[in-house]
Amino acid sequence: MAPSKTRKRAADSTTDDVIKAKSKRGRPKASNASESQPKRKFEAQPSCRTVQGVVLALGQGDTGQLGLGEDVMERKKPGVVAIEDKVIDVCAGGMHTVALTVKGEVWSWGCNDEGALGRDTSEDGSETVPGKVDLRDKIAQLGTGDSHTIALTTDGRVWCWGTFRDNNGQFGLTSDGRTQPRPVEIPIPARVLKISSGVSHVACLTEDGDLYTFGCGEQGQLGRIAECFTVRGGRKGLSLLVEPALVRMKGKRGSGKSHMKFSDVFCGNHNTFAISDDHEDVYAFGLNNYYQMGLDGAQARYVPEHVDSLSDKRWAQIEGGQHHTVALSQDGEVYVMGRGEYGRLGLGEDMDKEVTKPTQLTTLSNICGVATGSAVSFAVSKNGEAYSWGMGTNLQLGLSDDDDVWVPTKMSGKQLDSREVVLVSGGGQHTVMLARDKDSNTAA
Repeated sequence: MAPSKTRKRAADSTTDDVIKAKSKRGRPKASNASESQPKRKFEAQPSCRTVQGVVLALGQGDTGQLGLGEDVMERKKPGVVAIEDKVIDVCAGGMHTVALTVKGEVWSWGCNDEGALGRDTSEDGSETVPGKVDLRDKIAQLGTGDSHTIALTTDGRVWCWGTFRDNNGQFGLTSDGRTQPRPVEIPIPARVLKISSGVSHVACLTEDGDLYTFGCGEQGQLGRIAECFTVRGGRKGLSLLVEPALVRMKGKRGSGKSHMKFSDVFCGNHNTFAISDDHEDVYAFGLNNYYQMGLDGAQARYVPEHVDSLSDKRWAQIEGGQHHTVALSQDGEVYVMGRGEYGRLGLGEDMDKEVTKPTQLTTLSNICGVATGSAVSFAVSKNGEAYSWGMGTNLQLGLSDDDDVWVPTKMSGKQLDSREVVLVSGGGQHTVMLARDKDSNTAA
């Protein structure tokens, strides 16, 4: 039998204690650049994946998010997901998964209650195995959230499907409040270089260095809406949230808002990090209740604020879980901050409180990628080894049991013995990986 279609999601996006329950079926839950500015040559963002491999999945999968068929509801160790073409990227959403093939095609599987798969799953069991999303354009990047998926075309246009959610439930993808079960193009007034997605918001970086956001803004993660308008747009209406708009910097001494250019953007679950055009400064906005943005004071930020504690290094990635952040420097060093319970920071059992500033995980080096789930963390080394730590309840860590793991621990399994891990992505209750044969040097 296929999994039942109605799925309960956690309404409170600011606490994750409910995830710890040991029930295996628990649910954790426009402005263009000045013409005087030189135009950048449009090209694929460096974050675009090129290495070909296979998809591996593990963890809880009672809505089909593992992609291993109707009979596989959980796996402690990675299993191979059958997709007919080689894959170059894979993303885990709240309860769904999407993969990008070498042909630029998108495949999806998992919970489709609110259209996150972007395809028809009316046939029993069809959501539990990969199926192709009908997109007329070649895709270069993917992103996923709790109930939505976003895709960037090779020529810089953005498509999205599913729905956004806030503490009151779903509110659609467009100003009419409708869920979109098929891909719809999102109007951005410039070609987009990079997309990034949080649980229920999206950030788009254009070729001009402008940053556009849309989606849920309750915790300040859009960086452009006053707190009084963040709940469904208040008296200004839903369009204030769901129509992409430019993020501006707060001006000094009442001078209004100034325009700033950015070079990169990373969405955490409920916050956003943006790196300045000169790569020297990091700005953040959104949820900071456990100091997961590295800012003083646990209050949320509704406009971009300079993060002094992150602005002394150059960053390759800044990835945020529900209440913690894992950052990778361009030197291959890993830093963590935020909530420490359940081991998600990897600093040992003595560090179960919040860590307010970036702290290096000295046990890890030569790292080329990091990732987070709600309360779990991952790192991938340059030699293809994957490490995990954090909450073990949902079997996301790829270890032998469901105990919490307090320090980075090498992931293992039969499917990893002959493969190198390329990347890891953590979802609400599952983990997906891209891996290639150890003797393969194939690139797309």
